[in-house]
Amino acid sequence: MSQTPSPLAPDPSSLSPAPVTGGGWTRAAARRRRRQQQQTTSSGGGATTSKTSTSGEVCSRPVPVHPCTLVPTFRRSVEPLSGPLLVVPLPGTVWTATAHIVTAVIGSGVLALAWSVAQLGWVAGPLALAGFACVTYYTSTLLAGAYRAPHPVTGHRNRTYMDAVRSYLSPREVFMCGVAQYVNLWGTMVGYTITATISMAAIRQADCLRRDGAGAGARCDAPGTVLMLAFSVVQVVLSQFPGLEHITWLSVVAAAMSFAYSFAGLGLSVGHWVSRGGGGLGGRVAGAAAASSTRKLWNVLLALGNIAFAYTFAEVLIEIQDTLKSPPPENRTMKKAAMYGIGATTIFYISVGCAGYAAFGSNAPGNILAAGGLGPLWLVDIANMCLILHLIGAYQVYAQPVFASVERWAASRWPEAKFMSSAYTVSVSIPLLQRGSVTVAPHKLVLRTAIVGATTAVALAIPFFNAVLGLLGAFSFWPLTVYFPISMHIAQGKIARGTKWWCLLQALSMVCLVISVAVGVGSVTDIVDSLKASSSPFKIVG
Repeated sequence: MSQTPSPLAPDPSSLSPAPVTGGGWTRAAARRRRRQQQQTTSSGGGATTSKTSTSGEVCSRPVPVHPCTLVPTFRRSVEPLSGPLLVVPLPGTVWTATAHIVTAVIGSGVLALAWSVAQLGWVAGPLALAGFACVTYYTSTLLAGAYRAPHPVTGHRNRTYMDAVRSYLSPREVFMCGVAQYVNLWGTMVGYTITATISMAAIRQADCLRRDGAGAGARCDAPGTVLMLAFSVVQVVLSQFPGLEHITWLSVVAAAMSFAYSFAGLGLSVGHWVSRGGGGLGGRVAGAAAASSTRKLWNVLLALGNIAFAYTFAEVLIEIQDTLKSPPPENRTMKKAAMYGIGATTIFYISVGCAGYAAFGSNAPGNILAAGGLGPLWLVDIANMCLILHLIGAYQVYAQPVFASVERWAASRWPEAKFMSSAYTVSVSIPLLQRGSVTVAPHKLVLRTAIVGATTAVALAIPFFNAVLGLLGAFSFWPLTVYFPISMHIAQGKIARGTKWWCLLQALSMVCLVISVAVGVGSVTDIVDSLKASSSPFKIVG
């Protein structure tokens, strides 16, 4: 799930002030620290209480709104009641960073792992999961070194992924990085719309089966168009909040829900395997059979794309690293956190994928929570509801940066238009919100509604779960996870062209590029074939 402030988040200067309520720091803590500084100053020593890192730089950074990495970390300084601006150091450790990584990585991509392992087989499936984990971990260590520039320990800090790219690479590559990030953001919004609709349809179908019995058959098929439009209406309402810091509670709920449905999918798969006797494993060593060798190739490529999508988190690594205290150097701590976080995630992914394949064999569904006969219907409904709640919050994480970018463009295009500057305040009484009112700007209402509407239209046109996830994995894996970290490492280390180490790094990048291109071709081909075979405006495929 991606989540960076620039270009992945609105310009912090455009955000209206909000009280600091997260990250373990409060106003009371700020006042205590201010009193300590005043006492130190009044004693004549003139010293400060800020801690200094090994590089001699004051190790104090603005406080994030909250520690949950499902949303971008909007960093804010704590302003005391009077006197100068007070900056509070962040208490991040290897364990908090590990928790952030696990939270950022585990998401809706886990639902496709059983199908992915089914296409690859008992040998290639786990090996592919382990292989993508190794590449992701290695490039994460390279990216961790780019947090500071030009030196990984003593250089100045880069607060976002884009800042790191800007520090090391050319303007052309900065532009390419921005394009890759924004396309990934918007594409993920499309994928989340499809995934949420599938879960809503599964809940509706389960309710129908409980009411009418298993013989209801086709009468319980749930039309997806109305459900998708309902999800989009919710997103239009949430999109009117000025920024993510005003709906902090939503991201906290989303983080809890992601773990709930992920472990529910694992438990339900194991339960289904046990209910079948548990005497043997379903499936084949070579994976599920297909109608033709060409179809088998496309399915294998889609499976690789789904796995790549499941491991995507490079865009938030810099933000997570920016929460770490120093000393020890942040890159050293981050490398340990990446090893622990990706290692734990890989074990969980292999467990989910293999459990689903063992339970369903070659018939493993594209979305494990949409499988027929998976377990008690009420438990499947709870898991799908958790997934929907997670996607409601995660959608806004990806949408708000897109909204901000479009609004900045519109403001620069029509700077004198009254429509762009007018705003109205509407009082709200929802207790979970941090404020008692919401500012509604007409231009934001129009632009954000249009963006959500366009996203919904694309999702209605290509409602193919595994193909869309594969396409997203193909597009984000090579540029954001592999190419830019390797390029920044080469620039930082001044690795000469043609040397052995330069050749090895470029070979890794080229192999990953070939895989991403092949997965992209396979995903587009599957979408085209599915559109040709589809006979309804919205038919869930996967």
